[in-house]
Order: sequence, then C-alpha cells, then structure tokens
Amino acid sequence: MSSRENVLGRIRAALTDVPTTESPQDVPVPRDYRRSHAEGDLVDLFAERVADYRATVVRADVTQAAEVIGRTIAGRGLTRAVVPDGFPPQWLPAGDRTWLRDDPPLGVARLDAVGAVLTTAALGIAVTGTIVLDAGPGQGRRALTLLPDYHLCVVRAEQIVGDVPEALARLDPARPLTFVSGPSATSDIELDRVEGVHGPRTLDVLILTETS
Repeated sequence: MSSRENVLGRIRAALTDVPTTESPQDVPVPRDYRRSHAEGDLVDLFAERVADYRATVVRADVTQAAEVIGRTIAGRGLTRAVVPDGFPPQWLPAGDRTWLRDDPPLGVARLDAVGAVLTTAALGIAVTGTIVLDAGPGQGRRALTLLPDYHLCVVRAEQIVGDVPEALARLDPARPLTFVSGPSATSDIELDRVEGVHGPRTLDVLILTETS
C-alpha cells in the first residue's frame, strides 16, 4: 500500500460514522477564539508592518493619488507600467508615460520586459503587514503581480483590517487570492536573504486616506 492509499484509507475509516446526508455546514465549528491581535491605529500598524518587510510605504490623501504615484514611479526611474482594468483612471499621473492594458493578455516576455505594474488591492492586514489581491477591479490576473520586477499597490485606509480572521471573513474563498507580505524573498539557504525569487523585488505600497 502506498502512503497515499494509507492516508486516504485512514480518512475514510474516520468518516464511517458520518451520515451520508450530513454536510460540513451541518456541524458548527466553535469560533470563539481571539479574532484579532491588532492594537492601536490600524493604518499606523499596517504601515509599520509593511515597512518591516522592506517595502516602501507612502501615505497620502486620495486627492493626491496621481501626484504621489507619478513621483513614486519617477523615483524608480520608470516611465511605463501595466495597469489592470478597473484601476481608477484619475489616479494615473499625466505626462510622458505609457500605461499598458492587459487586454488581450500580455505574454510572459512582454510582462518581464515592461517590468512594472500598478494595482489596487482587495484589503490589507495590519498585524501581518499583508496586502491581499483577489483579481478584482484594478488588480488583474495573478501573473501581473508576479512577473514584473516592480509592484506599486494602492490600498485605501478603509480597506485595512486588524488581523487574518477578519480578513478571511471579508474575502471570497472562491476567488484567486494572493497574499503579499513585502517583496518576494527567501532566506532558505543559510538564512541569507535573497529578494526577487518568486515575484517583484521592489514593492511600494501607497495608503490613501479620504479627505476629511
């Protein structure tokens, strides 16, 4: 018997007393555990934790979005980027820049050559400093944020939740979810940090607040 057959056999044996008409929804799971470890201002905490991962965090009023995005990408020496459908056009800076749409879908070589992408996010998690993408408006397909070497992600302050359980409660598990905590990196070999292993080496996060 293979290991796979052994594992599946044990699972089947453990389920022999479960009625065939029973579904997972019929058995409530206690969820009285602590839902959040976040303390203090969520936006401040999110910005602090994102920066811990060596991402650059910029905070601005929503009315300054285009100006700040223009200044940020100029500081990276970029003049073009992929912009998924649904990215607010008023956030795109004017000037001599090229915004590439992913329609029809750009090929791997093209995405690699462009090297930069601007996206929105589904939400941010303060405790872990994580941004979550769900391929919604302004985010595009997963390849757009994995192949280019630079990613600028815009998160609105009201999208930031305290901790992972709160995030999962707001996300649709049927969507293609991507959790991003800082630039792609690994320390697998002798704890030496290497960036750009599975995705962008450079991550800028812009937190937008509403005008009061």
